[in-house]
Amino acid sequence: MSKPNVVITRRIPEAGLARVQEVCQVRQWDSDDPIPRETLLEWVRGIDGLYCLLTERIDEELLDAAGSNLRVVSTLSVGYDHIDVAACRRRNIAVGNTPGVLTETTADLAVALLLATARRIPEAIDAIRRGEWTTWKPMWMAGQDVHGSTVGIVGLGRIGRAVARRLRGFNCRILYHDVRPRPEVADELGATYVDMDTLLAECDFITLHPRLNASTYHLFDAEKFRKMKKTAILINTSRGPVVDQEALYQALVNGEILAAGLDVTEPEPLPVDHPLLQLPNCVVLPHIASASVATRTKMALIAAENLIAGVQGKPLPYPVEDES
Repeated sequence: MSKPNVVITRRIPEAGLARVQEVCQVRQWDSDDPIPRETLLEWVRGIDGLYCLLTERIDEELLDAAGSNLRVVSTLSVGYDHIDVAACRRRNIAVGNTPGVLTETTADLAVALLLATARRIPEAIDAIRRGEWTTWKPMWMAGQDVHGSTVGIVGLGRIGRAVARRLRGFNCRILYHDVRPRPEVADELGATYVDMDTLLAECDFITLHPRLNASTYHLFDAEKFRKMKKTAILINTSRGPVVDQEALYQALVNGEILAAGLDVTEPEPLPVDHPLLQLPNCVVLPHIASASVATRTKMALIAAENLIAGVQGKPLPYPVEDES
C-alpha cells in the first residue's frame, strides 16, 4: 500500500520530520525561509496532507490547487488565522494546531519581556556597549517596579492564566478582561474581571493574550492608548495585528504610555528601518515566545501526529477548536 503524499513547507525539528516520514511520502521545502507561494501552489496538487507554518496562507486558492485528495492541514503553531478554517470545513478538510504545549514557555517569555521592558534591560546593555557606563548615577537607567504593581491581562486563556500565576509571585494585583468573565479559573488566580476602560485606567502593565479575529484586530488603537496611564507599559506576545502599530508609535513618541515590549509585530519580520525599532522605549523580539528547544520539538511532534491522523482518516489529537 502506497504512503500518503504530504508537503512540509519548511525545515522543522528533526523529530517531527522523522515521525512524518515513518508514515508518509514527504516533499519538504528544506529551508529556513518560507516556501514561495508559486512553488507551494504547484506542490500541493493532489496531496493528502499539508504541514504548514504561520507564513503560509491557506486559502480558497490553495485549497482549489490542492484538489479533492487533501484531508488535513496541520500547522506548527497555536495561531491559525493564516488558515481559512471555514473553507477547510466546507471541504471536509481537518485542521490541527499545537495548543497547550507552548503555554508555559510562552508565559515565561511574556514575563521576561515585561521585566526587561520595565527595568530597561536592553537599553542598559546598549549603553554599556556604547561606553556610557562612566560612574554610578542615582537615576540612570531607572525603570519601573513590577512587584506590587497592577497588571491587566487581556485574554485569560491558557497563556493568560500562566502569566497570572507567575505574576502572583511578584505580589501583583491582577485584573483581566475577556469576552466573558471566567470565575472558574480567575478565582484561583486571584484575578478580578473588569471592563476594558477600568483595565486601561488602573493598570501599570497590560499584557495581551487574545486570539486574533475580526473583533481583536487593532484592538489596541489610539483611543485605548489615550485611556492608559502615562506610566503604563504594554506587552504583546499574542499576535501582531492585535495592536495598531502606527497608533502605538505615536503613543510612545508623545508620552501617552511609557514603553512597550513586543514579541509579535505586523508585518513579521519587522523591517529594520521601522520607526518602532528606533525608539529606546520599545523592545522588539523576533517572535520567539515558544522558542525553547524542548517546546519547539514538542510542537513539531504534535503537528506531525495531527497530520498523520488526518491522512489516515482518524480524529486529530489537537483539532482547531471553534471560538468561544
